[in-house]
Formats: sequence, C-alpha cells, structure tokens
Amino acid sequence: MADGETTPRAAIGPLDIERVMAALPHRYPMLLVDRVETLIPDVSIRAVKAVTINEGFFEGHFPGRPIMPGVLIVEALAQAAGVLAVESLGLAGTGKLVYFMAIEEAKFRAPVEPGCLLYLEVSFVQKRSKVCKFAGRAIVDGKLAAEASFTAMIADPPS
Repeated sequence: MADGETTPRAAIGPLDIERVMAALPHRYPMLLVDRVETLIPDVSIRAVKAVTINEGFFEGHFPGRPIMPGVLIVEALAQAAGVLAVESLGLAGTGKLVYFMAIEEAKFRAPVEPGCLLYLEVSFVQKRSKVCKFAGRAIVDGKLAAEASFTAMIADPPS
C-alpha cells in the first residue's frame, strides 16, 4: 500500500489503447504500453507491450540478433507507472505529465526479443501528491527480464 492507504479500491481493466493514450502523452514510436490488463488504483498495474520486429530500434540493436534496448524496457515500466499514477490520482485528460526523477537498481536478467509479450508489473512504493516511487518488473514467458525502482514527478506541461 502507498502512504496512508488502508483499503485498495476496486481493480479496473482491461484498459484499451484509447484509455492508455488518454492517460499518457506518448505516441508512436515512443508509446510503449499497448494494453492494461489490470489496474488497482493506489496499488499496482499490469500492462502489456507487444514487442514486434517492425519497431525502429531493432534495425540497429542488433543486426542479426535483435533485442529490445534495456533503456526502453525501463521506459515501458515508467509509462505503465504513469498510467497507474494518472488513473489513481484522477488526472486523465488534464494534460499532467509524469517525469522521471530517478532510476535505481535497474537489472536486466534476460533479452527481450521480437515476437514476445512484455508484461509490465509496477507497484507504488510511496505516493505523494507530486512525487511517487515505484517498483517495476518486466516479465517474458513467466520469467523476469528486467526490474528497477524509480521515482517520478507529476507536473504541469510546459507552457
């Protein structure tokens, strides 16, 4: 549970791409969350990124052995966290942005290859009105591919 929470609110989901895009400002090619399977406001989210060979980064990372860059796996976790924060705080459609402040303890356990479903599991560690801490795990075929802890700030868009 996040700070001060005692009872989780009812889970919502699945959320389609339209609802994801209502929560995040990202668009192709930087939108890395395709669907949300479950979201428990103030607690956690389980989202999915379908990893396909037509993604631009595979052309150069790496020719003959395409793998999703680790920084993009962490970005996908952060975007899932952004959906969790925006939905939990009732900010969808307000234009508020969620910015990275820190990434800690990032570990990469297995390569993420084209053709897989990357499951993004993110939980609140701490939630305040403008700064939130999260723990995230990226899973492929039931196995841990990457994990990280990170902090984000909720802010108004630049004027």
